[in-house]
Amino acid sequence: MDIRDRLYISTVAGDCAEVAARHGLGVELAQFCTAMNMDPPLFDEWDAKARADMTGIARFTFHAAFNELCPAAIDPLVLDVARRRYAQSYALMRSYGINRMIAHSGYVPLIYFKGFFVERSVEFWREFLSDKPDDFRLYLENVLEDEPDTICEIVERVDDARLRLCLDIGHANTIVSDVPVAQWIERCAPLIGHVHIHNNYRDWDHHNELGDGIIDMADAMRRLTAIESAPTFTIESLPCAGSVAWLEREGYLS
Repeated sequence: MDIRDRLYISTVAGDCAEVAARHGLGVELAQFCTAMNMDPPLFDEWDAKARADMTGIARFTFHAAFNELCPAAIDPLVLDVARRRYAQSYALMRSYGINRMIAHSGYVPLIYFKGFFVERSVEFWREFLSDKPDDFRLYLENVLEDEPDTICEIVERVDDARLRLCLDIGHANTIVSDVPVAQWIERCAPLIGHVHIHNNYRDWDHHNELGDGIIDMADAMRRLTAIESAPTFTIESLPCAGSVAWLEREGYLS
């Protein structure tokens, strides 16, 4: 199955712009994952980098800020910071002409009761989406979840067509989770709108290229490309040229 028209490369890879342009792929802007890059005096520098990576590229996704942001925060002042940073990310995304944004769930193991985290997150994301246009898509990404049910329940309970899952395959395989990647895919499949693909050896979130790790990426890609809703994909490896070559060898880039 050819996924070229659904494939992006994250700017976390130093060779992103060159590889994306050469293969006709999209780009996922990740320059503003660190929230302070959206503020003076850093903004001009990072804006220039983002625009340089956009040169010659036709389609984009945008990764929102995530450092220390938690949509389930108990302290109302901390919650206000999350609201402001996500609003700032959304406005910046729109200024680049993009309407698809990835946001981390903000879950931290052993800090929040899962039921509480789900309740607060549902409230937060419903509020966030309340004034967004119909063409906007928000993808909620797993990071430190030890199983898929928690983040799936958030998306299911928000029950809004503008909110879907971003299943990060590498994050699903880190030491915080004992659930096999195949089970993550099976549980999340009806909710997936976007996928981050990279590999690791489970001991750390290495963001290796697709062929460098213990994830059975061939099996994962077979399962992911069989999903009826035809999700989009972002290569989030460091660097990315080898991941593109792997997808070519496996027949995903005809």
